Amino acid sequence: MAAVRCGSLECFPENILIDILSYLNVRELVRNSRVCRRWKQLVKDQRLWRSVDLSSWKAVPSRVLWILLRQYLGRGLRYLRLRGLLLSARGGAFLTESWLQGLTSKCPRLRRLCLLHTDLRGLHSCSLLPPTLQVLELHYCEVPPAFFTQNPSGSETDRTATENEAPSSAGQSMAIQTLVLDTVPSFSDQHLQSLSSWPHLSHLELRDLIRVTVAGLKGCVPPGVQSLTHLKHLELETSKRTQMVALGLGGGWPGLEGLSLGGKEVGPGLLSVGRLPDLRSLRLHTCRLAQVMVLRSCRCLTQLRRLEFSEVEFIEEEVREDETDGLKSEDDPVMKFRHVLCELLPRCTVCFNKCTLTINND
Repeated sequence: MAAVRCGSLECFPENILIDILSYLNVRELVRNSRVCRRWKQLVKDQRLWRSVDLSSWKAVPSRVLWILLRQYLGRGLRYLRLRGLLLSARGGAFLTESWLQGLTSKCPRLRRLCLLHTDLRGLHSCSLLPPTLQVLELHYCEVPPAFFTQNPSGSETDRTATENEAPSSAGQSMAIQTLVLDTVPSFSDQHLQSLSSWPHLSHLELRDLIRVTVAGLKGCVPPGVQSLTHLKHLELETSKRTQMVALGLGGGWPGLEGLSLGGKEVGPGLLSVGRLPDLRSLRLHTCRLAQVMVLRSCRCLTQLRRLEFSEVEFIEEEVREDETDGLKSEDDPVMKFRHVLCELLPRCTVCFNKCTLTINND
């Protein structure tokens, strides 16, 4: 009997029980809170609610969001991932202004928010989001026309308009440093240029945005009235259609240190990278590339310190065996290309990840 009692969960210390509960998802945690009073207190421990992912819960009801906010979410929350009702037949409001105000007051350490399939057109401004956010991700979402507009300086008109709002959102500028926009159909050039009012935005990712144009990107290049002055890293990716937004970089972008190009934006982007004087890091991914094109574009990137290729299919003209100088390997199909790049950019780290080589026999 003593051996049986020692094997019971009641004999485990609280820290070990919390480590065991950390492997459960949100639904399982809530269910286990009904076992007994001790387990109810353990489940409410904020160490279990630092990272909350509800994306697997399709169309989570607003009632459940309120229950989680009132009983479980608190000061320990750092990362929250939600799936909305955009593609659900149920429709209805998902993130309400009152719920976001409650999230702001109960979770003052929330740093990252990721929204999937969420209709944000019921929120007139991004200022309703928790002001502590540093990373905001929108995947397959809809936004209203003036969602990203804000006035950090706080004009007299803005102060009057915010008198009746929650104290947490009044008079505070966005602290977001990283913004990820993935397949947001309503996001346009006007939205992009309104990001100039975000004083801390340094990392921006634009993926499959059908209403963003070359002219819109050019309008954000410093120095300008609506320029993204503090931007250090930019990612452009288009997989569904050719937009060539990356051509907007042809005029140069002072202060841009990191650039990531994916899909059909790689070709136009390589034509423009030579105009980026401060570029230190370049990442090319998910595309087909001719090696000659890469070499031509990299000749002028003398300040580059990191060059990364990820899931790239390289196209090489057919060469004779005596021209390879032994630089071919089944384990590393791009060994010759790697060697040439290292000679061309001696101070740059070159990385290849899941890349392949195709010989062009034409």
